[in-house]
Amino acid sequence: MTTAKPAHIAMFSIAAHGHVNPSIEVIRELVARGHRVSYAIPASFAEKVAETGATPVIYTSTLPTDDDPEAWGTELIENLEPFLRDAVQALPQLAAAFEGDEPDLVLHDITSYPAPVLAHRWGIPAVSFSPNLVAWEGYEEEVAEPLFAELKASERGRAYYAAFAAWLTENGLGDDVDRFQGRPRRSVVLIPRALQPHADRVDRSVYTFVGACQGDRSATQGTWRRPASAEGKKVVLVSLGSTFTNQPAFYRACIEAFADLPDWHLVLQIGTFTDEADLGPVPAGVEVHRWVPQLDILRQADAFITHAGAGGSQEGLATATPMVAVPQAVDQFGNADMLVSLGVARHVPMADADATTLREAVLELVADPEVAARAEAVRAAMASEGGTRQAADLVEAELS
Repeated sequence: MTTAKPAHIAMFSIAAHGHVNPSIEVIRELVARGHRVSYAIPASFAEKVAETGATPVIYTSTLPTDDDPEAWGTELIENLEPFLRDAVQALPQLAAAFEGDEPDLVLHDITSYPAPVLAHRWGIPAVSFSPNLVAWEGYEEEVAEPLFAELKASERGRAYYAAFAAWLTENGLGDDVDRFQGRPRRSVVLIPRALQPHADRVDRSVYTFVGACQGDRSATQGTWRRPASAEGKKVVLVSLGSTFTNQPAFYRACIEAFADLPDWHLVLQIGTFTDEADLGPVPAGVEVHRWVPQLDILRQADAFITHAGAGGSQEGLATATPMVAVPQAVDQFGNADMLVSLGVARHVPMADADATTLREAVLELVADPEVAARAEAVRAAMASEGGTRQAADLVEAELS
């Protein structure tokens, strides 16, 4: 632990579980160390932020929320434009909110574009918190340029980049949009190195991997107690996270996969959008919930069927739980492939995720002692990365 003097730290994020949750324990730790943390966040996450001891600074966002994932559209440009629009309208709100109470340091999620702008305006350091993979040496040539080439050649794409460059220039940050979005001055990476592609080519002077930042969540999430009927049985948890959960057919396949296996108990999280009635009859060996204390269950589980989001992937790794990855969107496909490359998971495309395939994947994983050995090795390596305390130390190092 460093010995930084108590300071005023400002954190900026968006109203999305996948962007708030990874850093929440770091914020709690910074408050416990005596720092005053102001956390800029839309109102829907204010209570979650306040539970850490930080002070929510509420701003109005125009971004789609986790409750309406379809509002993001399907084209690449439809995923990008909302962040710029939101940043432009949020910047004056946030500047006004901190006027006369400017912080000593800015922390920000990778999606919070106003944060580094404000740090530049205030003349203080900014540190990016990345909840997923980061750029490596060669990333632009290997990934970014092919991915964005068609967009940058289109009229709508050119207009987007021109507007973004103009906004940056207006705020004194030059006109290099790609660098602003993908190359922070300093970044604390809230995933383990095991989930990072080409980790050996990541610039360690900029990016530091701290692994999973996990704490005691029982006060806010509760705990899971194995029912008496499941004593002596293996446990499999199924969760597709918080957004892409309107999948009744998939949940029925999971129930079918384990309903007739007397040695297994299934815990099924269905989220907000699925009607429990659409699942049909639920056998005795299956429990269904809207939400579950995922990490607490994984500490007791034998297998995890997951969408392979960054949070779920690293919780599975941190508990050495073999995983069946059924990715739904964005970075989940890459995470699934990384988990497979580590030898701790199977990747089952959603189109192939029927009862037979899911059951066979789980049973094969759990029966393989090499999978267990590899999972334990990854868990141990993650534990050595430092987690919450290491992340807080890195933040405090910026204060000095």
